[in-house]
Amino acid sequence: MRALITGGAGFIGSHLSGKLLNLGYQVTIIDDLSTGTLENIQHLTGQENFTFAIENILNETVMDRLIYECDIIFHLAASVGVELIVSHPVAVIQTNILGTEMVLKIANRYKKKTLLTSTSEIYGKSNKVPFTEEDDSLMGPTTKNRWSYACSKAVDEFLALAYYHEKKLPVVIARLFNTVGPRQTGRYGMVIPRFVAYALKNEPIPVYGDGKQTRCFTYVDDTIEFITRLSRIPEAEGQIYNVGNTQEITIRELADKIRAMVGSTSEIRLVPYDQAFAEGFEDMLKRRPDITKVSGCTDYQPKYGLDSILEQVIAYVREVGPDAVLRPKVLK
Repeated sequence: MRALITGGAGFIGSHLSGKLLNLGYQVTIIDDLSTGTLENIQHLTGQENFTFAIENILNETVMDRLIYECDIIFHLAASVGVELIVSHPVAVIQTNILGTEMVLKIANRYKKKTLLTSTSEIYGKSNKVPFTEEDDSLMGPTTKNRWSYACSKAVDEFLALAYYHEKKLPVVIARLFNTVGPRQTGRYGMVIPRFVAYALKNEPIPVYGDGKQTRCFTYVDDTIEFITRLSRIPEAEGQIYNVGNTQEITIRELADKIRAMVGSTSEIRLVPYDQAFAEGFEDMLKRRPDITKVSGCTDYQPKYGLDSILEQVIAYVREVGPDAVLRPKVLK
């Protein structure tokens, strides 16, 4: 099998590349390195079945060749992270919508199976938990660009399902819930690597809002296992699946837990949303998935609990150094 991974030099994409290579796939990735890094795939370069292209997925000539040569596409390329969403809304919307349209258009040209990664942000401000795949979305107003990412990914899903129903393109959609693990940075708002980095530096850990908002964190290996299994199941085509873990924790409790595990003297500092992002910023209070559908389809359950996840991330941040995790990266 020949796999093409868009966004393959990113955090999740680099782990997926390694997984597929271990399964015997030929793997090609494309990434413009706007948020991904060559360091993420350094351990893969030189392997016989691995190739990469440093290019934007909006380059139709390049994408046409890469998709023609592959058997399956894993479309991971996207602009993610709350800080990135707030500060670069144009890039978020263009990358997500135009990029996905390009991938689907060419995939349909050659009828190549496509697995699209979506997001738990799809559910917006809804407080109905746990979230099932058929639940309504509740988005904020268009005057708050915080919701641009969620809305752009909703358009991606609509577009993918339209290609499935109208064009008979085999498409699978995986809604990812807070995937974390080694190689993830805190540059764009990802909470666990940021908290670990601040704790290791014994600096104040910034918790936005009152810290009562809850999240469920999924170890990257579990996420990769779910999506690779989904990609091989014909019955998954034309379907949406929540991919995540159901172990819930408040962000304040998460900060306390990380501080204790690191042995840090950091204080926990509550930062108002208006100060952290923009006036009138809105957040999701709950984000717990119902994974009954994906577990039933794949015969898989998450293997990693939160303590194990944090141990892995702490070890990684210690290895690369907290400043490397926090260092801003200028977008192209």
